[in-house]
Amino acid sequence: MTKHRITRRAALTGLGATLATPALLRAQSTDAFPQSEPAIREEVPVQRNISAFAQQDWRVHFDELGVGCLLADINSRALHYWGGDGETYRLFPSSVPMTEELTKRGYTKVVRKRENPSWTPTASMRERDPTLPQRIEGGVPGNPLGTRAMYLDWPAYLVHGTHDTRKIGRQSSSGCIGLYNQHVEELYDMVQIGTQVRLL
Repeated sequence: MTKHRITRRAALTGLGATLATPALLRAQSTDAFPQSEPAIREEVPVQRNISAFAQQDWRVHFDELGVGCLLADINSRALHYWGGDGETYRLFPSSVPMTEELTKRGYTKVVRKRENPSWTPTASMRERDPTLPQRIEGGVPGNPLGTRAMYLDWPAYLVHGTHDTRKIGRQSSSGCIGLYNQHVEELYDMVQIGTQVRLL
């Protein structure tokens, strides 16, 4: 008959695993992540943790790379880009639509690109806020489209920059996907017309 000896190392390992179990279960719970939140104007600015963004595989979302693929993940508030070369990959924090009603999901593509785009609010934006200007020219610091814009084949939906850096990582747009200006400038140089896009 063999005797089982409990060593100090085994006892400490077992104790550590027992203490860590509740924390691990909490970390895996989806209850820790809010499914909805108030509009940005009602929120106190907070820091977002970049480690919340997980790298994804384009094959899960697209049949082929083509000239490239963009995935806007609304839940994690991140934009993924895969280049047509099969090697280029970028991950950027993004702003997402304020409400589910403003969110369009599905597949589309980039049909046009503009440096320093001008901005014209849509009719629904003006209905929500009649004080909006008729138009803001490109290159103006207050322009909501920032320094670059990539237009999708859905009317009035874009991937664009923003001068208001508080919006990134938040539900703060009227339907578009917003990026820091330095990120949208980097992305703009890589994205080609015809790049596939999925809003998830």
